[in-house]
Amino acid sequence: MLLPRFVALAAALATASTFPIPAQAGDHGDAVFAGVAGFAIGTLFGNATARPRYYGGPVYYAAPPPVIYQPVPVYYAPAPWTPEWYAYCARKYDSFHAPSGTFLGYDGFRHTCI
Repeated sequence: MLLPRFVALAAALATASTFPIPAQAGDHGDAVFAGVAGFAIGTLFGNATARPRYYGGPVYYAAPPPVIYQPVPVYYAPAPWTPEWYAYCARKYDSFHAPSGTFLGYDGFRHTCI
């Protein structure tokens, strides 16, 4: 990384030396301009050659989410037409009709309690 900085310094000095220095003692405008121009050109050249280059890099992919196996929930419902079944359906549905074993659904039809 020292070489690009050396080249930038050499370019700045070469640019500064190409401008004539005025003969008057109090006028240093051209010398200041030459110094600023040399510094600017050297800085631009140094930055252009000293920057790291990135030509793509590793591509990171997200890991797939873990697969979680859970047992299927088991729901207990008593066997139909037993005393436990009648009690279960009467607790679950307010509109349960015991002689037919049905309840009145939200759709207006009667359904068998399962």
